[in-house]
Amino acid sequence: MRKPLLHFVLVLATAAGLAACSPGGSSGGSTPSGSPGGSASGGSSAGSTPSADAETTAAAPQPSASAATAGPGAGNAELSIMIKPGGSGQPVNYTLVCRDGAPAAESKHPAAAAACAALKANAALLSPAPRPTDKVCTQQYGGPQEATVTGTVDDRPVEATFSLKDGCEIAQWKAAQDVLGSSGGAV
Repeated sequence: MRKPLLHFVLVLATAAGLAACSPGGSSGGSTPSGSPGGSASGGSSAGSTPSADAETTAAAPQPSASAATAGPGAGNAELSIMIKPGGSGQPVNYTLVCRDGAPAAESKHPAAAAACAALKANAALLSPAPRPTDKVCTQQYGGPQEATVTGTVDDRPVEATFSLKDGCEIAQWKAAQDVLGSSGGAV
């Protein structure tokens, strides 16, 4: 009789321990404050900060800058563009400033009107979505050129890099070609 009772107590203690670790605590539901269990050491009391290991039901804060969506924008931009030709060539730097889709006087870009029009037509042009891990890209090489674009488009920060190392990168370069101001390599 003693052995089955000991086994039952161990199973019960294990189940209670697992329930205490799961969301909702050992009672099977959450406490009104949203903290698990309700113990004084692991939970949170009203007006205090929860401990580092306490679970909360509050939503995570939103990022400060939302990603640009594809489609027309306001056409405002302040960008610094650097094209690295690769090898021992010197980088070429451009400044692009657009107001309502038109280049401002301080723009130093070879095709500022086309670049500003492209950004007004597609505000997300310089914010390509990350490449999915299951996407296959052609293994073609377009050249050693690289481009870096930093600044803002329609009050959203931009920090983008472009290269010509494979078919996916070449497609992104071609999409932003008006803004980059250079076709680069084999594109």
